[in-house]
Amino acid sequence: MAFLMTEISGKFFPALAMTLLSAALTFSFLMIVGPDWTLHAPASCTETKCFCEMPRPGALIVQPANSISSFGYVFAGFLMILLARSRNRVSAFPPMAAGVLGMAAIIVGIGSVLLHATLTLWGQFFDVLGMYLVSGFFLVSALAKWRDIPDRRAMIYYALLCGVLVAILYALPEVRRWLFAVVLVVAICLELVLARPMRFQVRTGYYISGLIANAVAFTIWNLDQRGQLCEPESLLQGHAIWHLLGAVALWFAFLYYRSERSAT
Repeated sequence: MAFLMTEISGKFFPALAMTLLSAALTFSFLMIVGPDWTLHAPASCTETKCFCEMPRPGALIVQPANSISSFGYVFAGFLMILLARSRNRVSAFPPMAAGVLGMAAIIVGIGSVLLHATLTLWGQFFDVLGMYLVSGFFLVSALAKWRDIPDRRAMIYYALLCGVLVAILYALPEVRRWLFAVVLVVAICLELVLARPMRFQVRTGYYISGLIANAVAFTIWNLDQRGQLCEPESLLQGHAIWHLLGAVALWFAFLYYRSERSAT
């Protein structure tokens, strides 16, 4: 644990700097495309309510709290990528796989910003895209460990799975949340029942901590969505807390994979 904290401390500020740069680039892109988001097709959630935070009509960032909190994923992703590049000979987690998970986390964050900043259909597409990339990673990782699939072939399967999920997202956007939930639940079950026993000296506590963080986050997501935990004009939003806890859950998943040791 002390070694891990030393590693993180050396990567913290570079990851923070990269996150701030990503934020600047994202907001610059929004300034070019916007700020009149009524010219774009609205996100499907606008037919009911896009979470508790009150949209700011005419603003560059329609939901500031939900947008800014999304960069928690981006920070976690950059931290994963930087740690993947460091020398850790005892970990069995391939640096390429760690980098892919980190990049998926970054895409989750940027996609979430694009949705909440614009409440557009194309923003929603990129938001769900990141979710599929992460859930697909978990599923393929569990299958690869269970069936002893080589890393390169696993990457091909991952690319194919993501392609199928994106095609479904494009053709049937209304099933986006259900499909994500199904892939994620299947991935969790496969990991805990079939893959985890094959991971040498892996620290299951990290995975359980991630599941707990996700469970708390999902509870808050539901309360926010139903208006039971809701102050529309506040910058303290339940959905923003969902983003931050989701980033924590991804970080614990990364630590879980990275804790696996080489058997030889």
